[in-house]
Amino acid sequence: MVSSRRWWTLSVVALAQLMVVLDSTVVNIALPSAQADLGFTNGERQWIVTAYSLAFGSLLLFGGRLSDLVGRKRMFIIGLIGFAGASALGGAAGSFGVLVGARALQGAFGALLAPTALAVLTTTFTIPKERARAFGVFGAIAGAGGAVGLLLGGYLTEYFNWRWNLYINVFIAIFAVIGALIFVSNAKRVGPRPKLDIPGTLLVSGALFGLVFGFSNAETDGWDSPLCWGMLTAAGVLLVAFVLWQRRAKHPLLPLGIVLDRNRGAAYLSVLIAGAGMFGIFLFVTYYLQTSLHYTPMQTGLAFLPMIAMLVLAAQLSTNIFVPRFGPKVMVPFGMALGVIGMVYLTRLGLDSTYAADILPPLMILGFGMGSIMPASMQTATLGVDRHFAGVASAMVNTSQQVGGSIGTALLNTLAATAAASYLADHVPPTAAVAAQAAIHSYATAYWWGAGFFAVGAVIAALLFRRIGHGISLANPTADRERETVAAH
Repeated sequence: MVSSRRWWTLSVVALAQLMVVLDSTVVNIALPSAQADLGFTNGERQWIVTAYSLAFGSLLLFGGRLSDLVGRKRMFIIGLIGFAGASALGGAAGSFGVLVGARALQGAFGALLAPTALAVLTTTFTIPKERARAFGVFGAIAGAGGAVGLLLGGYLTEYFNWRWNLYINVFIAIFAVIGALIFVSNAKRVGPRPKLDIPGTLLVSGALFGLVFGFSNAETDGWDSPLCWGMLTAAGVLLVAFVLWQRRAKHPLLPLGIVLDRNRGAAYLSVLIAGAGMFGIFLFVTYYLQTSLHYTPMQTGLAFLPMIAMLVLAAQLSTNIFVPRFGPKVMVPFGMALGVIGMVYLTRLGLDSTYAADILPPLMILGFGMGSIMPASMQTATLGVDRHFAGVASAMVNTSQQVGGSIGTALLNTLAATAAASYLADHVPPTAAVAAQAAIHSYATAYWWGAGFFAVGAVIAALLFRRIGHGISLANPTADRERETVAAH
């Protein structure tokens, strides 16, 4: 009965995680329809996405720590209700300002919900075999949620209305709240309740805001924008100040021992790099399918389905068979290597490419690669952490993925735009055929850089992750948790 309750808890947590992850892409599909309905400009359009990512990225560590202090079940339910309410507000928005405000609220409650969901999973599954299976499911959702969002967004926009891309969260949240009330346990704190690190929270939230805003600004205004470099510089200063403060704070927001552990640090870096690469896959393959091959939104979503299937398959094989046997030191570099192969394969795409021969194989390779990277990294990132810090350790996973996505989107977009401009300058006059080839050239440039991201990730993972039997053991996280408690305090 207890074991059955744990698996129902996984279902509830997976539902919440899916809602947060797919929201980042499901709204993108709805943007053109929302723009036509509400009448905002192309320049204003980016704020529908940016408002969410700014609030989400900057408040993740705060949300993770709050779940440690207030209680995970309570914060989980608050996050679900708040996210659903913000989604309903956005779906009913009659103006651009209301929609942007609703998206910012979604991001804020998502920052409470995402790390809390992972922390619930971390503290619920402590038996190694069950933990591996649970993280396999969770990692698959984290990796595949974006593609599911493309499919769902295409269906809702094409057959209903763009507003249903937001309203759908209300229905998901209702089921998740009912499940949380029944199945998620509320562990009682032992000992005195530590205080919230207010200075640390302000420093790191400001730093993360600067990072996400700086990279988002680079995407729209270019890397030479003073606002871009100003925000990135401020973020760097605030991050340094945050680290210095954490070394002396009595109740640190993020005990440095959590991040400085070699295995855990490697896991966070792997999630960051994989996040940057994944955005390249979804962003540019989506552009290519819709603008170059003229797929409908629904067809674009369906095109990603085999990638999702391979990701889920790889996640289950990795966490149940390969990670316990070989460890993340083998599995994460293996997944990164597949990422390189898949990205290089995508560089061959042209205007006459076919789905079966040219698009399907690299998507399946990339899906298997991400299914090898994400579950192993997530499991290692939260392994052995004292339960009092499970929320903030989990938040670091989401933060890594969010920052990686922001970096990847800004950097790859800039590189692709530069490549397109250079191609047009070299091929005059700029006819429609030349413009189409310039787009293909820009996508290929982004894929080559994406391959470079994965290659660097493979080297970092191979060098930093310890072999099984050295440091944290995947088979005995409980013993390590006792050591982590001492280090954290």
